[in-house]
Amino acid sequence: MMDDVEKLTMQIKDRKLRKMVLNLLRDPKLDLDCPCLSFEECPAGAYQHHSYSGGLLQHTIGVTKLSLTLCDLVEEIYGGKVDRDTVVAGALIHDVMKTYTYETRSDGSYVSSPLGEKVDHLTLLVAELYKRGFPVEVIHVAASHHGDISPVKPKTMEALIVSIADLADSELSRKTLRAAEYLLRQMGESQPKINSSREALNLVQVKSKEGWDGIRKLSNSKS
Repeated sequence: MMDDVEKLTMQIKDRKLRKMVLNLLRDPKLDLDCPCLSFEECPAGAYQHHSYSGGLLQHTIGVTKLSLTLCDLVEEIYGGKVDRDTVVAGALIHDVMKTYTYETRSDGSYVSSPLGEKVDHLTLLVAELYKRGFPVEVIHVAASHHGDISPVKPKTMEALIVSIADLADSELSRKTLRAAEYLLRQMGESQPKINSSREALNLVQVKSKEGWDGIRKLSNSKS
């Protein structure tokens, strides 16, 4: 999926900004002596959403594509104007510093890293964007991508679009994962582990189409 991420950067028309985004995604190195997961491996959360290997990459693609859809809606339905370069840049990099805030447990699950327990990914990102000379409009998207609970609320249409897309994609993953875990618990798994949103969606859709018999068959095939 990293190829998909890099293809999405081509939506950024400004060549200087596109290069800055690519450089950050390919090498999000901080001037700190601490470990970091690769962008391809990192989850987007330890439990809440996209909490599996590759989750961050999947979430990044989801947020960027949702953001582009919202750009179409604002322009075609509401007659507004959107700086798509700022939207795409902000969407692609909004969670990249999570690579420093999580580490892998021996059982394959994820937990906050020592750095992540002290400094959140948003703060790390804003600091790094200033250091690398990103435009303030893109920095504002990063600073406000948690919406109303961000240090600063979205004050531009571009920031609002990315914050809405981030929330939507996070909730889609979170609710699907929790639903899949519930189904597995009903089948007797005390600590169900879901390895991807694809697996979670499959469980939910099997329940919808085949009922509990379908879930029972899936559960038995795993054991």
